[in-house]
Amino acid sequence: MIQTVDMRVDYEDVTAVSDLNLRIEGGEVFGLIGPNGAGKTSTIRVLATLQRPTYGDVSICGIDALEQPREVHRLLGYMPDLPPVYEDLRCWEFLDLFASAYFVDRRERLARVDECLTMVNLQGKRDAMAGTLSRGMTQRLVLAKTILPDPRVLLLDEPASGLDPHARIELRDLLKMLGEQGKTILVSSHILTELQEMCTSIGIMERGRLLEAGRIEDIVDRLSERRRLLVVEVHEFERHEAGLREVLEPVGEVRVLERGLGVAFAGDERAAAELLRALVDRDLPVTAFYERRMGVEDIVRRIGAREVS
Repeated sequence: MIQTVDMRVDYEDVTAVSDLNLRIEGGEVFGLIGPNGAGKTSTIRVLATLQRPTYGDVSICGIDALEQPREVHRLLGYMPDLPPVYEDLRCWEFLDLFASAYFVDRRERLARVDECLTMVNLQGKRDAMAGTLSRGMTQRLVLAKTILPDPRVLLLDEPASGLDPHARIELRDLLKMLGEQGKTILVSSHILTELQEMCTSIGIMERGRLLEAGRIEDIVDRLSERRRLLVVEVHEFERHEAGLREVLEPVGEVRVLERGLGVAFAGDERAAAELLRALVDRDLPVTAFYERRMGVEDIVRRIGAREVS
């Protein structure tokens, strides 16, 4: 649904995106991660046909975005970072204006406007002037505008910016729902915990280069190197730390956690069960024994460390 081949973006003597090869399948919610200046916004602007790359190929739904931008526009919904609104229009008027621009059928237009306001939880602000909305509400209004024409592909640049925690949960649920409907979504964000819960796949950019990309579970498997972190917590940890170490240290590298120890464990499920039995046989008051899998934040930390070294 989204593909770039050797895409490069230069600004005079600065390379913002360097030879980007990106492939996002249909129905994916793809999180584009990276610090400021990593090239995320430049990438999204090229995908939205708002600027041409220095060189490279770009396709949306199999259509050449550089040769047929108007055809691509019919398939896209684009939400920029810090998007502007027409402050002298009411919220429903703002959406109605864009519904007309998107050629939404006149007979369905107001119903579609109300549906989108409900999806972003702004139905109570239907008649409010757009210029009176808070930043978070403005973000939601522009998101409603973005999904108005029912696009197949969504490009969202920092959509959670300015949203309160409750609104972020609603955004996460909305994007998951849209992904389940078969829409392909590319979303950039600095809020890693939100990306963990809403995305099926991620790409990590740094200094214009794509360091890693793929489904989250596949990246975790590649980076785990067949070792996983088993977490063991015991009652009154300080009293029992020495005994806990005696059992765990022969198994693998041990690290201190908040209420217990974690061990880098390479065994299978049977070996894990035997390890738990050994802990119980030592009469250690085990309160928790579980596997902690890598999350998006762990992946970014691991990839970043690799890049620095």
